[in-house]
Amino acid sequence: MSKQYETVIGLEVHVELATKTKIFCGCSTAFGGAPNTHTCPVCTGMPGSLPVLNKQVVEYAMAVGLATNCQIHQFCKFDRKNYFYPDNPQNYQISQLYLPICHDGGIEIETSAGKKVIGIHEIHMEEDAGKLIHDEWEDCTLVDYNRSGVPLIEIVSEPDMRSAEEVIAYLDKLRLIVQYLGASDCKLQEGSMRADVNLSVREVGAKEFGTRTEMKNLNSFKAIGRAIEGERARQIELIEEGKKVIQETRRWDDNKEYSYPMRSKEDAHDYRYFPDPDLVPVIISDEWLQEVRDRQPELRTEKLERYKKEFDIPAYDADILTGSKRLADLFEETTKLCGKPKKVSNWLMGETLRLLKEEGKEPEELAFSSEHLASLIELLDAGTINQTVAKEVFEKIYYEDVDPQAYVEEHGLKMVNDDNLLRTVVEGVIAANPQSVADYKGGKEKALGFLVGQTMKQMKGKANPGAVNKMLKELL
Repeated sequence: MSKQYETVIGLEVHVELATKTKIFCGCSTAFGGAPNTHTCPVCTGMPGSLPVLNKQVVEYAMAVGLATNCQIHQFCKFDRKNYFYPDNPQNYQISQLYLPICHDGGIEIETSAGKKVIGIHEIHMEEDAGKLIHDEWEDCTLVDYNRSGVPLIEIVSEPDMRSAEEVIAYLDKLRLIVQYLGASDCKLQEGSMRADVNLSVREVGAKEFGTRTEMKNLNSFKAIGRAIEGERARQIELIEEGKKVIQETRRWDDNKEYSYPMRSKEDAHDYRYFPDPDLVPVIISDEWLQEVRDRQPELRTEKLERYKKEFDIPAYDADILTGSKRLADLFEETTKLCGKPKKVSNWLMGETLRLLKEEGKEPEELAFSSEHLASLIELLDAGTINQTVAKEVFEKIYYEDVDPQAYVEEHGLKMVNDDNLLRTVVEGVIAANPQSVADYKGGKEKALGFLVGQTMKQMKGKANPGAVNKMLKELL
């Protein structure tokens, strides 16, 4: 009988914080920018330069800690983690080892197996390193320090996850919490959220953990899922062959679906950590903590519950809408203006998501205003425009955020509600299409559709299809 194995997974998630400036200096944190233009003596590690802590970093760290049910260390310190690497200009990274700002938290996830709490060991603040760019042509390596000193929080989970599904559910929940707090945009593709996966396998029922490896270079949920499956299989194969799993850091190559060893794993003492002598301890008063607590927004779980009670929309809609902070905000603002939650939801769930998918964009990138969407819904409801025109106008709102009222006026898109004009047009269509008239009278329902189409064409789409239908039936 073959042995049954269990996968044990813990995650280290780095989140780049949405501050305007870096953690210890006033340089910009904007993504992009020519190499080495967002730099100064502090973030390039020049001798004699001194770090000054960015208050906003501490507030974001506290907010994430509170939202993930952590305890907050009201007295915490920064430490130096010493290692020598060209993207690390001071030859040490400022991080928190001994007294991290948050500890002992957890979040509840839901998977096909039900609900489960994943523990959070700690959250600490640290600075990011620069970026190395390998130039194939010149056969040399260039370094860009724009990212050096960008503020990060590292969220370290307990080894509580047992499958790729649990890992994805945990990351998804974490990402939404951080986005709702406005602490980061969490774009995996831009590196503002990165996850390192610590994974080991053991026989089912075993008390001891197996030897773990750490996998880096995971920049999408799909890649994380594949890497977990790949590494699990690799470790089981080694154990079955009687070989040992080596504790090491591995780099996942998503194209080849294989991981390669990068370096054998050092222990904390190899980094020779010691308290940073240039930074004073961070003391968080009860008042300051309370201030951050009072500012906490409504998070996704509470929002979902409220939507079900407050708005007459299906649970499926509520689930999708609250799955993005931007969509939820648009939905609430537009509903406030027009008071028609189901119609707002339909436009967001239908046309908006369709156009986003076509462009391959995220909801966070939506740029149109709730006023214009509300105005479009009012125009359609009042019968000023019909559904076909509304769709055309919505595309303009989506791409250019036009004012629908002005656009409809300017392009003469209002519906024609003149019965005499409609009668004249319908009579003309009947006269011009004797065959279809005969077909309809002979019992072919489809012929009526053709006549409606011809009438709408003559009216340039500005008639009410219902009224056209009614008029045709009367005259026929």
